[in-house]
Formats: sequence, structure tokens, C-alpha cells
Amino acid sequence: MKKASSPLNAIWLFLIVSATVVAAYNGNMGALTEASFTAAESAVTLAIGLIGAMALWLGIMKVAETAGMMRFIARLIRPVMSRLFPEIPANHPAMSAMVMNMAANALGLGNAATPMGLKAMAELNKLNPHPGTATPAMCLFLAINTSSVTLLPLGVITVRASAGASNPAGIILPSIIATIVSTSVAIIASKILARKQSSELTPLAYESETNNLDAKTASDEIPESELIPPGMMGNIVFGGLIVAFFAAVFYRLSIRGFPYLFSMAFVSNLSNWLLPILICLFLLFGYFRGVKVYEILTEGAKEGFEIAIRIIPFLVAIFVAIGMFRASGALDILTAIVSPITSLITLPPEALPMALIRPLSGSGSFGLMSEIVKNDPNSFLSFLVSTMQGSTETTFYVMAVYFGSIGIIRTSYTLPAALCADAAGILASLAVCRLMF
Repeated sequence: MKKASSPLNAIWLFLIVSATVVAAYNGNMGALTEASFTAAESAVTLAIGLIGAMALWLGIMKVAETAGMMRFIARLIRPVMSRLFPEIPANHPAMSAMVMNMAANALGLGNAATPMGLKAMAELNKLNPHPGTATPAMCLFLAINTSSVTLLPLGVITVRASAGASNPAGIILPSIIATIVSTSVAIIASKILARKQSSELTPLAYESETNNLDAKTASDEIPESELIPPGMMGNIVFGGLIVAFFAAVFYRLSIRGFPYLFSMAFVSNLSNWLLPILICLFLLFGYFRGVKVYEILTEGAKEGFEIAIRIIPFLVAIFVAIGMFRASGALDILTAIVSPITSLITLPPEALPMALIRPLSGSGSFGLMSEIVKNDPNSFLSFLVSTMQGSTETTFYVMAVYFGSIGIIRTSYTLPAALCADAAGILASLAVCRLMF
């Protein structure tokens, strides 16, 4: 049976061809040419820049996996994840990796979320009976990832605070509500679309392959008998350092006063605390379990370079298409066409470019949001675009990076489900902001 191609193919080609047509009509083919080369260079630069973060976090994930933390986390969230991903074994490393990714996204830790998501995709691909084609679990995970519940949109809060907004953290509740709506839509859309394609897989063969690979991945974890916990001196030294950390926290709070915990400054600095704490938590867990943390981390970090190189072609393709589409003026034309429709739902015309560009370009939408906030930090428009930025994700970038890392070409229904979630997130942001502002 002939496999259907991904809708991403048609959309990608449409962006390039329509950009060329518009540029030819406007007479700015030079800008289009420059944008294509600039975008390609930016894609490679981004991929190279990801090497360090991916090497670090994939190494840390390897330590946590070797120490048994991932299996422990999987057991904690088994009831929920088993319902969402019934085809994935409850104890499989993919489960815990997906949870770690979702938790990092919820806390606004983008640098940590991407490597954990790539780890989850690699584990899901081990269960894939049809290489190159996205499985239902992959489609659902990507749809959730592009709309995951956000508890602390730290980057947006920081921009609002620096622009002088009277209540920079005021977007936290609207962002939470909007992402709950978008995530719910992502799950529902994925489940509905999955039913239409369920006949393409052979359930018994898939279940057999799943069980065999689960047993294989379980063997990657070091047996308890081979773990060598630290001696008394190690326990004293690192136990003392843990106590010293809590003493330092108490000292800093005593200087600033405990009301600091509820201040805007604390929220803005939270990401600076969370990442070092997570790193130490995972590594100390592995150390006290008897894992050779340095050797295991460097072993896991090797995957970071390989993945970064593997996603370059996919990033180049996406970045060039989006860069050409923006430089040609096609995005402005699309905005003008759609504006009569958006006026019916009382979406401000100035916010429409944000809604259109958010699924395409994270840096572009962030820059647009920053400019609007800087011009009038306490306006409704500023409040709305900040909520949009904090409650939606760059769908095309996420798909290119995650699927590209494991060589998935046929993305199935991932894009329609993710775009449904994006639309739901934008509409929910508008509705909540209208009620709360």
C-alpha cells in the first residue's frame, strides 16, 4: 500500500513558491536571495549551538537512566501516561523521558527540554515497526510538546519586567489556562486522527516488537549488584555540601527577607536556580546510587554531537522556507487576507502577525512580542501577545528538530493535530485576556 506523504511537504513547498511569486511581483528578489542564504546560515549556527546543551543534558539523562531514576519516575506517572500512550510499555525509558521533557517545558527550561525531548523520540523510535514513519505515540508526543502546559513562562516575564510592566507575572495564570486548553485539544485531535490510521499497523506484530525492545532497553540499566555506592568519606563530603546548599539558601533569604519568595524578582531569577539544582540533583542521585557519573555522562554526551549534525538538513529546509516567506512580503499579504476574519473574534490587528508567525519562527515571534511590550508594556495588546508567546510553541521548528533527529520523513497526522492545538491556544489566550485584563 502506498504511504501518504506528510502535509509538511506541501506547506514547505508552498512557502517557498509563494514567497518567490510575491517577491517577483514586488521586485525584491534580491532580498529573497539574501534571506535564503541568511536563513540557511542561521540554521547551521543554531544546530552547532545546540551541541553543548544536548551533550550536557543527554549525558545527565544517561546518568539518571543508569542509576534507575528514569524507571522510578515512570512508575510514579504510570497511570496517566499509560492512558495517553497505551502502546508504550509502562516501564520503558521513553515514558520517563517524555515526562522529563514535559516538566522542563512547564517550568520554562527550554535548554533542558529539547535534549530530553530528543531522548524521548530516540526511545520511541526503538519501538517503531515502520522506520521513517511517525507512530501514534510520536504524533501525540509532538502535539503535546508543541502545546504543553506552561507554569512559568520565564523568558516572557523577564522581557515584561525589563520593559517596566506594572505586573510582569500577570500572564502566568492566562498562560496556564491557555496551554491547558491547547494541550487538551492536541490530545483529542491526535486520538481522533489516530483512529483513522489504526488499520495501517498490525497490532500483534507491533505489540511483540514493543515487548522485545522493552526487555532490551531495560537491560541497559546497571544491575544493583554492579553499582558501587560511595564510602563514608564520600557520604560525609557530599552530604555536607547538600547541607551547605540549604544553609546558603536560608542565608540568602534571611538577607532579602522571606517575602522575597513572593516577589517578581524571585520569579524572574527562578530559571537561574532551577537548572543548576536539576543538574546537581541528577548527578548526586547517580553518585549516591554508585554510578560512575563522569564516565557515564561523557558516554551519553557523545550522542549530542551526532544528533546536532543529523538535524541540520531539516533545520535548513524549514528556516529557508520561513525566511523567504517573511522577506518576500507574503506574510504581510496573508495577514491582510486573514484580518477580516480575525476582526470577528476581536483579535487586534497588531496581534495577528504574532498569531501567524508563532508556529513558524520562535525568534521572530519573540522579537515581535518584545517590540510590542517595549512600546507599551501595560497595554492590552502587550498583555495578549505576551500570553500568546508564553502559551504556544514553534510547531514547525519542533517537528523539524524532533523528527529530523531520528530520520522520520512521513509525519502522519502530527501537523494537523499540532496546528489545531496552536489555534486553540491562540483563541484561548484571546478569551482569557479579554476576561482578565
